[in-house]
Amino acid sequence: MLAILRKSRLKDQEMRVLMLGLDNAGKTTIVKHVMGEDVKTVSPTLGFIIKTIDYKGYVQRDVGGQKTLRSYWRNYFEKTDSLIWVVDATDRFRLDDCRTELHGLLQEERLLGASLLVFANKTDVSGCMTEPEITQGLNLSDIKTHKWAIFSCSAITGKNISEGLDWVVDDAQERLFLYNGLGGGSATANPAKGQSN
Repeated sequence: MLAILRKSRLKDQEMRVLMLGLDNAGKTTIVKHVMGEDVKTVSPTLGFIIKTIDYKGYVQRDVGGQKTLRSYWRNYFEKTDSLIWVVDATDRFRLDDCRTELHGLLQEERLLGASLLVFANKTDVSGCMTEPEITQGLNLSDIKTHKWAIFSCSAITGKNISEGLDWVVDDAQERLFLYNGLGGGSATANPAKGQSN
């Protein structure tokens, strides 16, 4: 009976996921991969893309990461259940900028309560940063206001994309059940594929 109640409650609820990150991190490529589209024909996102992705029923917003567009990010914070922050694991030079932008976002009142998934993208490229390097470079261990997890991934090959999205969906579902008095617990990432706080 409890399973039926949970399923019917989830159908009433639309999950909103906001995907952000610096330009050229691979946000649009990840969306295209999930949608089953060709990932070899991607150009920079000028503005934003809102797509309903049939991945366990959530709406995902992909907003361009160019510096000129970052001031518009806050227009999409409302009712965000999860924030996916995409990091270019090959771009060591902009890791400080990446950390500054991420921690600025996490201070936004409208993102309180949203979980954080960090996709360390482009880990299929030789010489890229590792999960521990990115965790340290972004000061993820200092984040106490949001539940977070990090997954190394490749938008081109699809490595760990599903696993990361599963974490987002599972976490949102557990929070939904908890808020509605249906029980639930805390989600954790698979330590072999991602780290979680």
